[in-house]
Amino acid sequence: MLPIIGSDGRAPWKVYARPFDRADSRPRIAIVVTGLGLSSAATEAAIQGLPGAVTLAFAPYADDLPSWISAARAAGHEVLLNVPMEPIDYPRNDPGPLTLLTSLDGKANVERLEWMLGRAAGYVGIADLMGSRFTASRRNLRPVLQALAERGLMYVDSRSATDSAVPDVAREVGVPWAQSTQSIDDVVARAAIDARLADLERRAREQGRAIGVGGPYPATLERIAQWAVEVDKKGFVLAPVSAFAVERKSQ
Repeated sequence: MLPIIGSDGRAPWKVYARPFDRADSRPRIAIVVTGLGLSSAATEAAIQGLPGAVTLAFAPYADDLPSWISAARAAGHEVLLNVPMEPIDYPRNDPGPLTLLTSLDGKANVERLEWMLGRAAGYVGIADLMGSRFTASRRNLRPVLQALAERGLMYVDSRSATDSAVPDVAREVGVPWAQSTQSIDDVVARAAIDARLADLERRAREQGRAIGVGGPYPATLERIAQWAVEVDKKGFVLAPVSAFAVERKSQ
């Protein structure tokens, strides 16, 4: 079971998107929590303890992944699937089985991608897990993003690579994409996370939008939940990541 664009043209990234009022003129902030599904406690805390507007990304290796995604969607969350991609220090730092690798050809990487996409349904697209080497490679990215475009999925770039090729390749193949503004928990400590969330607010005021990405750590989940209580009062709107998707294709 793989996602497809319907005969009526409906794409999964729109069908499964959390509703959002695109006419809302307030600065938008999206929060994406990644790596869920491997720890039951962390996953349950994210699903039930965070506002529905927070996007949740699940590891493809999670036991009972369909049930986790169903629970997340029932709680109002938009869902992504994490796809492990080769980091600069691979194999010392290994994202997991069936990681997309620069040493493989496009067909082999797409086969690995499709194994992961077939693990569950109900997600709007994928977000890379690690991937600092893979996402910098136009040659390796192209067949993967092309496969996503053909299946009506979006791609969220975590910006693990400072020279990410995602924006250019995504425009070329026409896949909807969004790019993280910054990680919010490079340092997993309450004060550091609060400072990153404040920086995210500053970026959103300046640019009209910002996307923060964090992991399934207790401190991260706690600080996001606390921060989200005040976000409306500060003049921001918490939005699902699909509300940031760029759909334009290069001419």
